[in-house]
Amino acid sequence: MVQPLPRTFYDRDTIVVARALLGQYLVHVTHSTARIGRIVEVEAYRGPQDRASHSSRGLTRRTKVMFGPPGFAYVYLIYGVHHCMNVVTEGAGRGAAVLLRALEPVQNVGGRTFGPGLLCRAMDIDLRLNAQDLLSDHFFIAAAPRIERFVIVKRPRVGVDYAGAWAKRQLRFYIRGNPFISRP
Repeated sequence: MVQPLPRTFYDRDTIVVARALLGQYLVHVTHSTARIGRIVEVEAYRGPQDRASHSSRGLTRRTKVMFGPPGFAYVYLIYGVHHCMNVVTEGAGRGAAVLLRALEPVQNVGGRTFGPGLLCRAMDIDLRLNAQDLLSDHFFIAAAPRIERFVIVKRPRVGVDYAGAWAKRQLRFYIRGNPFISRP
């Protein structure tokens, strides 16, 4: 049985956590069915100074969870249609998180999983899971059952052209050659 990663895993620099999330398993148990996907693509959002981050607008009702302790899910709705899931990182008050962009299906995952909205739909993630502790027994990230070697590719984040110089920073990470990434 897979177990949640400890809170200390998330209580580190956002880029370190983003890279470390690659290859780990996202687990969501609903109605006695465990959906499991291997994380293959992420984006790091470094806090209020990062013009592409939701936390750059300060502490709001929507972003409150980003400023909370690490190891919680920040789930929001984009374009009024798609849910996106982030993993809160670093210490309380930092406003940093990692967006999950793509999964490789492992168990009970149907549909496409490349792109944050499709990932959430396939994993049955919606606003009910916003602020959910990722150390719970039904929604968590677990260490991959076996260590696998892979090459991590760095690229600029997707869809953040409005963020000035932050748009060009290479804060998107993915597993080279994985067929489930959203874009090379």
